[in-house]
Amino acid sequence: MSGLGARLATAGILAPLLLAGVLYLPTLWLAFALAFFVLLAAWEWSGLMGWQRPAARAAYTVLVTAALALVYLVNTISLPLCMLALGWWLYAFRWLIRQQLAAPDASPRLFLPLPLTGLLILLPAWSGLVHLHGQGEEGRLFMVLLLLLIWGADSGAYFAGRTWGNRRLASRISPGKTWEGVGGALVATAALASAAAMYLELGLSAALLLLSLCLLTTLVSIGGDLAESLFKRRAGVKDSGSLLPGHGGILDRIDSLTAAAPFFVLGLYFTGL
Repeated sequence: MSGLGARLATAGILAPLLLAGVLYLPTLWLAFALAFFVLLAAWEWSGLMGWQRPAARAAYTVLVTAALALVYLVNTISLPLCMLALGWWLYAFRWLIRQQLAAPDASPRLFLPLPLTGLLILLPAWSGLVHLHGQGEEGRLFMVLLLLLIWGADSGAYFAGRTWGNRRLASRISPGKTWEGVGGALVATAALASAAAMYLELGLSAALLLLSLCLLTTLVSIGGDLAESLFKRRAGVKDSGSLLPGHGGILDRIDSLTAAAPFFVLGLYFTGL
């Protein structure tokens, strides 16, 4: 099976299962299901940190497990965690820009230690999704919208980049990404946001607000994708793992979501959508 065929087959199996879980599982069970993938991602992250011993990687995964349990028990911490993540991602985007603009032999250092960085990437995204899902039927619908935005933007970027892409977005971070791909992602996002606004029967002002939030969320998700690309480049690997045929590892599949989820949840909260 070709790379694209494996990619489509994997997505065709996992996407409907995840959407069904979002729509029909109780929040507690969904939290457990998402935590399973977060722990797989934590194991992969320990590899990107350069930890090769299984015992050390298992210890980091146990640490993330304890952090997930603590966050779930103290459920009022979800929005503050998302705000903390937003601060981290603002810093990370500045770091990405510095990396792109730096001299070829320079490598701007990341201020935070990598174990803490992994927690800031994984915990708020999980907590934000669980919080959103717990807001009743409307929260579940917005969670479905977020997932569709991530998948739609990824597909739009992939096909637009392959068809028209010739201007690199960040050549020193991820040479395969192009500005044309960004355009494709934004077009797909605009279409999905417009469809969601009609489905939710929003007025014009609310629809424009939702469209703006979705477009900004897509841009943030691209930053999350670039950040993981840079971490992989520094670790000297192509993929974070090999669990998902055509996609690489779990981190390769959720990198955009880890940045987008906290931003999207905060956007919904502060706009009142």
